[in-house]
Amino acid sequence: MGKGGEEDLGNKQSNGSEPLKFDTFPAWGKDVRECEEHFGVSVERGLSRGEVLTRHQIYGLNELEKPEGTSLLKLILEQFNDTLVRILLAAAVVSFVLAFVDGDEGGEMGITAFVEPLVIFLILIVNAIVGIWQETNAEKALEALKEIQSQQATVMRDGVKVSCLPAKELVPGDVVELRVGDKVPADMRVVGLVSSTLRVEQGSLTGESEAVSKTTKAVEENADIQGKKCIVFAGTTVVNGSCVCLVTHTGMSTEIGRVHSQIQEASQHEEDTPLKKKLNEFGEALTMIIGLICALVWLINVKYFLSWEYVDGWPRNFKFSFEKCTYYFEIAVALAVAAIPEGLPAVITTCLALGTRKMAQKNALVRKLPSVETLGCTTVICSDKTGTLTTNQMAVSKLVAMGSRVGTLRSFNVEGTSFDPRDGKIEDWPVGRMDTNLQMIAKIAAICNDANVEQSENQFVARGMPTEAALKVLVEKMGFPEGANKASSLANGDVLRCCRLWSELEQRIATLEFDRDRKSMGVMVDSSSGTKLLLVKGAVENVLERSTHIQLLDGSTQELDQYSRDLILQSLHDMSMSALRCLGFAYSDVPSDFATYDGSEDHPAHQQLLNPINYSSIESNLTFVGFVGLRDPPRKEVRQAIADCRTAGIRVMVITGDNKSTAEAICREIGVFEADEDISTRSLTGKEFMDVKDQKNHLRQSGGLLFSRAEPKHKQEIVRLLKEDGEVVAMTGDGVNDAPALKLADIGVAMGISGTEVAKEASDMVLADDNFSTIVAAVGEGRSIYNNMKAFIRYMISSNIGEVASIFLTAALGIPEGMIPVQLLWVNLVTDGPPATALGFNPPDKDIMKKPPRRSDDSLITAWILFRYLVIGMYVGVATVGVFIIWYTHSSFMGIDLSQDGHSLVSYSQLAHWGQCSSWEGFKVSPFTAGSQTFSFESNPCEYFHLGKIKASTLSLSVLVAIEMFNSLNALSEDGSLVTMPPWVNPWLLLAMAVSFGLHFVILYVPFLAQVFGIVPLSLNEWLLVLAVSLPVILIDEVLKFVGRLTSGYRYSPRTPSAKQKTE
Repeated sequence: MGKGGEEDLGNKQSNGSEPLKFDTFPAWGKDVRECEEHFGVSVERGLSRGEVLTRHQIYGLNELEKPEGTSLLKLILEQFNDTLVRILLAAAVVSFVLAFVDGDEGGEMGITAFVEPLVIFLILIVNAIVGIWQETNAEKALEALKEIQSQQATVMRDGVKVSCLPAKELVPGDVVELRVGDKVPADMRVVGLVSSTLRVEQGSLTGESEAVSKTTKAVEENADIQGKKCIVFAGTTVVNGSCVCLVTHTGMSTEIGRVHSQIQEASQHEEDTPLKKKLNEFGEALTMIIGLICALVWLINVKYFLSWEYVDGWPRNFKFSFEKCTYYFEIAVALAVAAIPEGLPAVITTCLALGTRKMAQKNALVRKLPSVETLGCTTVICSDKTGTLTTNQMAVSKLVAMGSRVGTLRSFNVEGTSFDPRDGKIEDWPVGRMDTNLQMIAKIAAICNDANVEQSENQFVARGMPTEAALKVLVEKMGFPEGANKASSLANGDVLRCCRLWSELEQRIATLEFDRDRKSMGVMVDSSSGTKLLLVKGAVENVLERSTHIQLLDGSTQELDQYSRDLILQSLHDMSMSALRCLGFAYSDVPSDFATYDGSEDHPAHQQLLNPINYSSIESNLTFVGFVGLRDPPRKEVRQAIADCRTAGIRVMVITGDNKSTAEAICREIGVFEADEDISTRSLTGKEFMDVKDQKNHLRQSGGLLFSRAEPKHKQEIVRLLKEDGEVVAMTGDGVNDAPALKLADIGVAMGISGTEVAKEASDMVLADDNFSTIVAAVGEGRSIYNNMKAFIRYMISSNIGEVASIFLTAALGIPEGMIPVQLLWVNLVTDGPPATALGFNPPDKDIMKKPPRRSDDSLITAWILFRYLVIGMYVGVATVGVFIIWYTHSSFMGIDLSQDGHSLVSYSQLAHWGQCSSWEGFKVSPFTAGSQTFSFESNPCEYFHLGKIKASTLSLSVLVAIEMFNSLNALSEDGSLVTMPPWVNPWLLLAMAVSFGLHFVILYVPFLAQVFGIVPLSLNEWLLVLAVSLPVILIDEVLKFVGRLTSGYRYSPRTPSAKQKTE
C-alpha cells in the first residue's frame, strides 16, 4: 500500500476491530442496503471529506506495495559474493601486509609497494559500483511502464461527482461510477446497473477467456472468485455497460494484491544462471591451480633463502634469510596477481549492461542482468497466443453481402491487422459506388455500436469492445457513398469520419443492450429520411432465426426462403472453420408502438425498453442484409520469427486459453503447423494433456505443439516437465494467472502493454511491444552476447596463462624477476581492459540463428580451447622471458642492433646464477643509457642484475602488452581466420588497442609514472625487437584455428534427446 502500508498496521492494532471488519465482511453475500450500512455510506451522496481522511489514515493508499528494495549494504556485499573477486581481495590483503613490512625501509620504493594493493582495492570498488548501478538501473524501465497503468476514477463524494480522481486515493466505502473501457481501480461491490447489462474482462485474474456478466444480486458467501458475480476486481476492465459500485477492498487487500504477495514470496528463491555457475567453478579451479603453482615456485627457489651443510650425513648449520624468503613470497603473490583476470568481473558486468541496452532498443527490457546470458541457450519458447502471436486487435477479414437475386451472395476479403483504418483495403471494392445493400451494412456497423477508436501517438487504440471497434474500422475502409456526405462538417483528419457521417444521418434514440440469451444488440434510429428504423447486429444464427426477409443488392427485399437460409448458414460454417468470429446484420421498421417514440422516458413505449425480456419480440420480423467474419489476426512478422526459431533449433509451443479450432487455425497460418499437416497428436486441450500417460514423451515431439483451453496449473505443469527434461524454457504471459509459470520458467517474459504488474514482477524480461518476434530477436542477441563474453573471457584467460608461464619460467630458470606485481596488475587491468570490453562489441556471427542452442551445461572452456591457450600462453611466457634473456646475452637479434645503449653482455650461465655474482672474480659491467638516464655500476657490479634489469624488464613488459594486443585480434572469432573476419569488422577493438598502446606509452615516457612502474623509455630498435617477438602469436593462433576448423565435426555433436534427460 506504499506509504500507507506501515501506518495501516499500526492503526489496525490501536483502533480495535473497527477497521478490520471491512476486510472480513463478505460483501458479495449481502444485499446492497446491508453493504451501505456496513460501510457507513449512502450510494446517492458518497463519503464525506472528513470520513475519507479518517479512512486514509487507516487503510493508506490504494496501490500495490512496491517490493522492498535490497539495502545498499546487501547490494555491496552481493558484489563480493564471487570466487574470483574473493581471490582478488585475498591477494590485495597479502600485498598490503608485505608492502607494510617492506615499508620500514621508507623512500620511493616504499610508496611504490603500496600502489599494487591500492589499485586492486580500487578495481574491486569500481566493479562493485558498476554492479550496483546496473542492478538499480534495471528497474527504471519498468517504473516507466508502470506509468502507463496510472488509473483514475469517477467518485461520488459529499453528493458531488468527482471526475478523474487518482485511483490511489480511493478508500473502502467510496462510491465509484464505471463505464465501458474503464479499468476497475479496486475490489468493489456492484450496487446499481446504469445499463441493462454489465460485462467485465477479468481473464488476467481468473483465467476466464470470455468477458463475465455482472449483477447486483448477492451470491453464496462461500463462492469462489469466479462465482462472485456481484464483485468487480481491481485491474480488470469493463467491456460492456456501466454501473455504480461500492469500494470494499483497496491496495494489498484486493484479490490482485494477494497474488502479488505470493509472487514476491516465490521470488525470494532464485538459482544461479549457467554462466555464474561456470565462473564460480572456474574461480574455484583457479584457486587450486594458483595455490599449487605458488607452492611449486616457492619450493623451486627454497635453496635461495634456506641453506644447510651435511655433517655425518645429516643436515646441519641451517641458514635462513627472511629477506629472501619474503622476496620469493612476493613472487608467489605476483603469480597470484598474474593468474587472476582482475578486470573480468567488471568486463562481464559491462558486457551484460551493454547487452541490456541493445535489447532495450529492440523493445526487450531486461530486468535481471544474468538472464541476458540464459536467453542464449533457450531451447523451447512457450508462447501465449492472444496479443503475442496475434495483435490482440480484432479485425474484419471477410465481408459477405447479399447478391443481385435470391440465392446469391457476394464475398469481399478485407486486409489489415490493426485498428488503423488506413491499414489495408477491401479487395474488389466498388469505391464510391456502394449499392443500397452495402450502405445498409455500413450503417448498421457504424450506429449499432458503442465502441470508439482513438489515435494515441502512432498507435490506434480501441475504447470499448474490440469486435465493435473492428466494425467501425471496416466502415472507414468501406468509405461513404457518393453524394451522401453533404451533412459533413468534420475535418479530414478525423479517425472515424465515415462513422460520424452515418451518425449525423441516423440519430440514435434507444439502445437494446446485448444479452447472452438473444445474443444480439439493437438500436432505434430516427433517420434523416423521416423514417424510424431498428438496426440489429449479433450472432448470425440468432439474427437469421428472427429474420423473415433478405435485402438484395438494389435495396429490394425478398422473403427469406430455405435455400437462401441454407446458403448463408453454409457460408457461415466455412468461415467458422477458418476460426473467424461471425456477426450478422439486419434491420426492420420499428414496431408500431414506437412509431412516435423520440427517446423520452414519458413515452408509453419506453416501459418496454426497461425490461430486457421484451428485446427478443421487438427484434423480430427482421430483414437480413449480410454478415462479417472477424478475428484476432496474427502479427505480420510472426511467421518469419517462427521459421527463424525452427532454423535456430528452438521449438515453439503455443499455450492458450482460447478454443481449439481458433488456436489451430492461427497456428497453421503462422507456421507452427503446416497447412495440411495432421495435428491430432500435436494439438491437445489442457485437460487432454493432463490425461496423457507419458507426458514427457508427448513434449519431446519435434516441431510445434499446441495446448488450447489451458488453465494456469496446466501452464505450470508443462514448464515443470520441460525443465525436468533438461530444456531451457522461455515462457510468455500477461495475466496475474500466468505469474507462477513465469516465475518457474528459466526466462519469464511479460507483456509491457497488456501485462499486469504482477506478471511483470514475476518476469525476467518485459516486451515493450508485446511482440513474439522481439523474443526471437532477444534470443539472437543473447547468443551474440554469450559468444562475445566467451571471446573476452578466453582472451583474458589466455593472457593470464601467458603471465603465469612467464613468472614460472623466470623462477624455474633462476634468472632475475622479469616483471613486478604492479606491472602485471597494470597489464591485467588497464591494457587488457579496453580490448576485452571492445570484444563485447563483436558483430554477431552471420549464422548465429542457424546453429542449435548450446547446452546449458556446455563447458565455457573446452579441452581444445584450453590446449590452444596453453600453447599461446607458453609462447607468451617464452617471448617475455626470452626477450629479457636476449637483452642480457645478445648484442643483436634477427638483424636488430641492441648494443646502442652500451650495456654489457653476460653469458646465460651467469644470468641463471646471478645470485652468486658476489663470488665472481673480476666481474665488471659498463654503464648504459635509457632515455636521458645513465645507469652506472662501478661501486657494485652485481646491481646490474637488480637495478640494471630495468631495461630488460621494460622489454618484457612491452612484449607482454604487444602480444596481448595482437592476441585480442585472435579473439575476434573462435575458429574464423583473420582473413575472413578482418580486424575492422569491430572498429571498437582497433580503438581499444590504440588506447591500450597509448596508455603504455604514457607510463613509459612520463618520468614520474616510469619511476612508479620501474621502467624506462625504449629506443626505435628496441621497439622493433618487441614487434619481432610479439607478432608470431597471430601466426601460431591462425594455425591452431585451421586445425580447429578441420576437427570441428569431431568435437561438436548435435543436441540429442538423451542429453536433455537429466535428473534434477
